[in-house]
Amino acid sequence: MGLTRVATNVDAQWAFQAMEKVNKRLADVQLRLATGKSINSTEDDPAGYQLARGLERRARGLEVALANVSNAKSILSVAEGGYQNIMDILQLIKEKATQAADQSLNSTQRTALNDQVTALIQEIGDIVSETTFNGDQLIDGNYSGNFQVGEEATNALSVSLESASAASLGISSIDISNASGASAAITSVSAAIDTLAGSVQKVGEYKSRLSFKENTLAVAISNTGAVRSNIEDADMVKEQMELLKFQILQQTSATAFAQANAAPQLVLQLMR
Repeated sequence: MGLTRVATNVDAQWAFQAMEKVNKRLADVQLRLATGKSINSTEDDPAGYQLARGLERRARGLEVALANVSNAKSILSVAEGGYQNIMDILQLIKEKATQAADQSLNSTQRTALNDQVTALIQEIGDIVSETTFNGDQLIDGNYSGNFQVGEEATNALSVSLESASAASLGISSIDISNASGASAAITSVSAAIDTLAGSVQKVGEYKSRLSFKENTLAVAISNTGAVRSNIEDADMVKEQMELLKFQILQQTSATAFAQANAAPQLVLQLMR
């Protein structure tokens, strides 16, 4: 086209533009192969970029929430351990009270048993004060709050742990140094065991809910990541095929450009 007009080589210009387009497409494919992403800037897919960032926000929030759930379960496990230790002590106190209530014991023996029970009640106080997490006492009746178990502000689990102190269990003043006191202590300790069992049950219910939330979050993280990947991640096999195609086109366009540049030289033949 216009081979006899040498001032402007239109064919070469068209071939050059085609080669530039191929080079641009080839560079885009190489970038996707290098990064593994099909969206490397907003101009690639503005809507896709926005969707991918929203999904990334959700996924990262879910991952933190999953870590929060794990921390919450650890806290509750510490509290449960404290409760269980106190439960063991209560069972032992119940045994001593039952023993002291029997008529076969004398006052000296009951006094010895009472001293042992007093020491055990003091140990309950030590366990309550030593059952902590990050400096917070867990089973003194003052631990409560919300665990953030989701990526939205409303996804919170409210937790309140009951006191396991001797006073709250109603056994701080029991006296088994005599038969009547030992009989009364049996009733008090039995009630304390039931109360503490309810506290441990509550912890178990919290942990059960957290386990379900843990499974839900894990599934949500996987699904969210899969959707984001479909939008943003490059299909490496497809990009490799595209790379081969554009490499061939780059060579053919370069050849066409060289031929278009050489074509006007035919005018020289007319001038001989």
